[in-house]
Amino acid sequence: MRIVVSGSSGLIGSALVKRLGADGHEVVRLVRRTPRPGEARWSPADGSIDATALEGADAVVNLAGAGIGDHRWTDDYKRELRNSRLRGTELLATTIAALERPPGVFVSGSAVGYYGASDDEELTEDSPAGDDFLARLCIDWEAAAHAAASPTTRVVTIRTGIVLAKQGGALKKQLLLYKLGLGGRMGSGRQWQSWIALDDEVGAIVHLLRNDISGAVNLTAPTPVTQADFAHTLAHVLHRPAFLPVPAFAPKLVLGGELVDALLLTGQRVLPSVLQASGYTFLHASLEPALRALLAR
Repeated sequence: MRIVVSGSSGLIGSALVKRLGADGHEVVRLVRRTPRPGEARWSPADGSIDATALEGADAVVNLAGAGIGDHRWTDDYKRELRNSRLRGTELLATTIAALERPPGVFVSGSAVGYYGASDDEELTEDSPAGDDFLARLCIDWEAAAHAAASPTTRVVTIRTGIVLAKQGGALKKQLLLYKLGLGGRMGSGRQWQSWIALDDEVGAIVHLLRNDISGAVNLTAPTPVTQADFAHTLAHVLHRPAFLPVPAFAPKLVLGGELVDALLLTGQRVLPSVLQASGYTFLHASLEPALRALLAR
């Protein structure tokens, strides 16, 4: 297969490109700089893209977007979060729709933030959307992707949870504190965390490329945990204590209240119903063995 990938330098994208190459696929990476062999140029900011890279491709995977937890959510950065997702997705979707030989599948990013904050309710792909900033962003993000849908091209929007990887993402940011014995639950600790190991994130995307699945798909492990359970399990795996709860005001001073409330103090209990029904087998279905495998590398 010839597969075009945007966001290929990110945590998920770089791992996906490596996996696809190892599986023998031809990968074309979309880049904003002058392209090298195996790359094609695009610029969502000015609406330009090398459409010849998409013509006749078997699949397009869209993982581009500014980091949700990388900066305080000022008005400017919230616009950047939206623009970096919507402009790129709209550009890819409209380009695909205009091709003479469009790809058979367009897999485009989304997130479990689609569901908004919830308590103990189990959320599947049929659950309604929330109404906070992240939920509205995901709604618009998915709508932009579906402009590519046609009898030739199926569209899959992947609602990804917290991706666990030693080399990046949320886990990497926590490791030093936990290794120093300073880790602990965040806030009440009762908020749910819907996580997925990087290996399964990539494996699930490959599964969606190969199987006739359309629409929203939750990319989360089948065993979400509370934040307190996550903190206890990570500390246990690292042989460190986790006695110190992190008061809510501390991260808010650094990251701002809206970001902390959305990403750290609230959560979603999301289940991968479509993925499991389609026959995907998780490499890491439970948190403790997942963390042991990830941290052993």
